[in-house]
Amino acid sequence: MKRKDSTTYLHKIGAIADREGVDLYAVGGYVRDMILGRKTGEIDFVAVGDAPALALETCRRLNGHGFVVYEKFGTASFLLDGRQFEFVTARAETYHVDSRNPEVRQSSLDDDLRRRDFTVNALAMKVNRKGFGDIFDPFNGRRDIKRRLIRTPLDPERTFSDDPLRIMRAARFAGQLNFHIAPETLAAMAGEKERLKIVSQERITAELLKILSHPKPSIGLRILQDTGVMEIIFPELAHLSGVEQRDDYHHKDVFAHTLKVVDNAAAISDDILLRFTALVHDLGKPAVKRFEEGLGWTFHSHELVGERMLNGICRRLKLSNEFKHYSKKLTRLHMRPIQLIGEEVTDSAVRRLLVQAGDDVEALMTLCRADITSGNPGRVKKHLANFDHVVQRMQEVEEKDKMRAFQSPVRGDEIMRICGLEPGPAVGRIKNRIEEAILDGTIPNEYDAAMAYLHEIKDQYSPPH
Repeated sequence: MKRKDSTTYLHKIGAIADREGVDLYAVGGYVRDMILGRKTGEIDFVAVGDAPALALETCRRLNGHGFVVYEKFGTASFLLDGRQFEFVTARAETYHVDSRNPEVRQSSLDDDLRRRDFTVNALAMKVNRKGFGDIFDPFNGRRDIKRRLIRTPLDPERTFSDDPLRIMRAARFAGQLNFHIAPETLAAMAGEKERLKIVSQERITAELLKILSHPKPSIGLRILQDTGVMEIIFPELAHLSGVEQRDDYHHKDVFAHTLKVVDNAAAISDDILLRFTALVHDLGKPAVKRFEEGLGWTFHSHELVGERMLNGICRRLKLSNEFKHYSKKLTRLHMRPIQLIGEEVTDSAVRRLLVQAGDDVEALMTLCRADITSGNPGRVKKHLANFDHVVQRMQEVEEKDKMRAFQSPVRGDEIMRICGLEPGPAVGRIKNRIEEAILDGTIPNEYDAAMAYLHEIKDQYSPPH
């Protein structure tokens, strides 16, 4: 079923507001995106009156569902035709220094637009029949949209001090819309960055992931780094910056390289797990950076150090176990495909990578391709061709050995029965030996072969009689 045009709903909702005697305006992102010609999945309204009551009546008349109300904040929302409609009572806000949660009081449309984060979001369009489509723009938001500029309606230092999360939202909107940030707004972001420490980690992480979800995440990430915000919210990432030179050797700025990898991954995949892993895959480099005479800069085992770092990082960022396990796995393995480049690579080495990567082998290869950030087109072409060869080798081994969903063909209870063992470490050692024999190519990945091998080695593990 084709979704109805949003204008149809605006007219219907405006008519309901007229019957209820409420002045109603579409506000913020919907108006901004309408001017930009962008599609949006939700519409926010400001009611000069009782917004929850109007929302409930609108939901009832239009057969919406999922009605939710927050009386304390004068807001309510419901779903209709795959869209979310949110109604807010026009309000003014007062902030306290130790919290980003304001005291709210009912007020006018002017006060409501005044409290908003950026001029491009401080726009309102009337939806009542009289004056339908009239845009209220007290802070020249339309001009800033034309100039592609992020700017606060009021003093930026006060704006960011009141609600420090707006610092990250500025970087997010710059990336989302491909806008630049006004110099005074940028300076205030840097000046008020310490205030982010009063914001919950969940909100900060949510904004970071939104920045990563954009077509070119580097825009927002670079802003966070240049303003010093990254040092506050993600110091391990901030510390990737810097280039050193020794003799004729220099290493490229790992932070700049990381941004290119993230953009490359974003151009290929919408998967937020993969994009996050692209962001963190080189975090171990500063800890292992060494200069070796005649060789230059080295980062031996940075992937293993980075994997260990991700335990604490994911816990601090309040990320799910899915994020943690996925990013650790691909960070640990991201150098392995490079090591498979060459004519002398054994089937055994390919089998081991297939088993360790499992269902994420395609994502791993996507990360490896994204990791090619050379400015030399010939070098990029060569590296991509090498990875194509690795993929071909993996496909050949997979078709022959069926390694992707590998697990020992012999179960633990069978090992205990045949070897006369009780549950314990010996069972795991036998199972591991069978798996190693398969990976080494000593026996095929088949039940009968594995069982025959177990009978062959069982006397080395069976308890004495």
